[in-house]
Amino acid sequence: MKVYSCVSFYWDESKKEYVQDYAEYEEYEGPVALCEETMIRYADYVQEHHDAFLNEIEASRIAAIPANPWNITPYTDITCDAAFFGVGYLISSFPSLYDVYGKFMAGLDIEVLWTQIFEDTVNSPVVDNLVAAEVALMEDDIEENILPRLQTGMRDINSIMASTFVIGKALIENARVKARNKYAAELHYKLIPLATEKWNTHLEWNKNVVSVYAELMKFYFAARIDVDDSNYSMAAKDALWPFTVLEFERAALGALQGAMTTKTDVAGASTAKKAISGALSGAAMGAMIGGKTGSGWMIGAGAVLGGLAGAID
Repeated sequence: MKVYSCVSFYWDESKKEYVQDYAEYEEYEGPVALCEETMIRYADYVQEHHDAFLNEIEASRIAAIPANPWNITPYTDITCDAAFFGVGYLISSFPSLYDVYGKFMAGLDIEVLWTQIFEDTVNSPVVDNLVAAEVALMEDDIEENILPRLQTGMRDINSIMASTFVIGKALIENARVKARNKYAAELHYKLIPLATEKWNTHLEWNKNVVSVYAELMKFYFAARIDVDDSNYSMAAKDALWPFTVLEFERAALGALQGAMTTKTDVAGASTAKKAISGALSGAAMGAMIGGKTGSGWMIGAGAVLGGLAGAID
C-alpha cells in the first residue's frame, strides 16, 4: 500500500483532465486502523458529574413511574347527560330537532290557528256573558224606569188600550235591540286587535321554542365535546405517565449535547387559554338561551350556568 507524501498534477488540454507528473510516497504493509466507530468523550470531571446525575435520574425514574399522580385517586369520568336530561335519560330520549320544527313551525296551519284564536277571543263565552250582562242592565232600566213612565203617560191621556201604547212599547223594544247589537258589535270590534296580538304572540312563541331547542342542543354538544375531551385527557395522562417520565430521562441522557427540544406534556392536556375560551363561549350560549325568555335575571343566570359548563374543559 502506498502512502503519499507529495503529488503533483498538470492540466492536459488535449485530454481535458489533470495528469499526474510527480509523486512522493512510501510503501507500507503494516496494520491499518479502519474508521468504523467514533467515540465522543468529555473531560473526566464533566463525565463524572454527568454519570452521577444519570444515577439520580434513574433513581427518580424508578420511584416516579409507580407513583403515577393520575392514578393515586382513581379518576371518575364526568358525565353531562344527567345534568341536561335527568338521571337515566339520553338525548335520544327526546324529540329530534326536526320533529320540533315540524310540530311548531312547518306543520302549523296559520289559518286554522287564526280561526281558533279568533273564536276563543272574539266569540268566547266571556264575551257572550258580557253582552248578556249589558242586556240585563238595559232590560232592568226599561222595566224599572222607561216602561213605567210610558204607562203613566198613556194612562194620563187615557190611551192604555189604544194602538199608541203598543207602538210606544215597540219603539222601546226596537231601541233595546239596537243598543244590544251596538254594544256587542263594539265589543267584538275592540277584541279583534287583541286576537291579532295573541295570534302573533303564538307564532313568535313557536319560533322561540324551536330556536331555544336548537340552542340547547348546540349547548349540549359543545359541553359534551368539552367533557369527553377532559375525560380522554385524564385517561391519556394516566396511560402515558411512564413515557412522560422517560422523556425527562431521555433529556438527561443528552444533556451533554446541549439544549434539546423535548415534550414533557402528554396528549390531551388542557391549557388555561382553552379553559378560558370554553368558559366564555359557554357563558355566551347560556346568556343567549336565558335571553329568549326576555327576563333580565334569567339572562344573568343563563350566562353564569353557561360559564360554569364551559369551564369544565
